[in-house]
Amino acid sequence: MCQFYTCLKNMWFLCEMSKFWAKNTRLNRPVSPHISIYKWSIPMMMSISHRGTGVALSSGISAFALAALVLPESYPYYLDLIHSMTFGPQFLAFSKFALAFPVAYHTFNGIRHLAWDLGKGFKIPEVYRSGYIVVALTVLTSIGLATM
Repeated sequence: MCQFYTCLKNMWFLCEMSKFWAKNTRLNRPVSPHISIYKWSIPMMMSISHRGTGVALSSGISAFALAALVLPESYPYYLDLIHSMTFGPQFLAFSKFALAFPVAYHTFNGIRHLAWDLGKGFKIPEVYRSGYIVVALTVLTSIGLATM
């Protein structure tokens, strides 16, 4: 009996989907809103970047935590190993910047999101202004941290 209802439900679903696609074809609608139809803007890019930096930071922290659990030596051993490597100053500055940038960006953009949670800064000019401020603060902070 249960299979009968499942079969009816599937037939109904297929019928509705065929109506949906027939209507979209008749009206010459696109299959779905594709990313290529949107005009890229700073709020759009910042939203995508905020999610990306969040995933990258949490993945990096998880990887370091896992490495601390499974690697055979202790932390001072690996710190001495890194100090013993000879990297040029440009490589070290770039590495520091590459580590500082996602942390600074995610922090400043997170503060921006907290302001939005309070209901502040939703007008379009304010959204763009706060976006440019976040980018400027991120670059300045990252450069400052990289030079330390």
